[in-house]
Amino acid sequence: MSNILETAMLICFGLSWPLNLIKNIKAKTAKAVSLKFLLLIILGYICGIAAKFVTHQYNYVLAVYFLNLAIVTANLIVYFINKKHDARNEIKE
Repeated sequence: MSNILETAMLICFGLSWPLNLIKNIKAKTAKAVSLKFLLLIILGYICGIAAKFVTHQYNYVLAVYFLNLAIVTANLIVYFINKKHDARNEIKE
């Protein structure tokens, strides 16, 4: 039962990340994005993954952690792409 609840929590958090990723891609700016926040979320997912390895709980929950980590990492990549857009736009102004 705890794995089901943990997965539900991860899915609830995880559903917001693709929406955020799409918003950030369309925005082409990193001005409203917190790098520290993204890094903290990534660290949290890495800790969750590490906990699964430490306890040898290799199940479907681990896959959800990896999926969420991948999507947040994509958000991080878009953040840096958008920072370059911001820098170019400042030079033009």
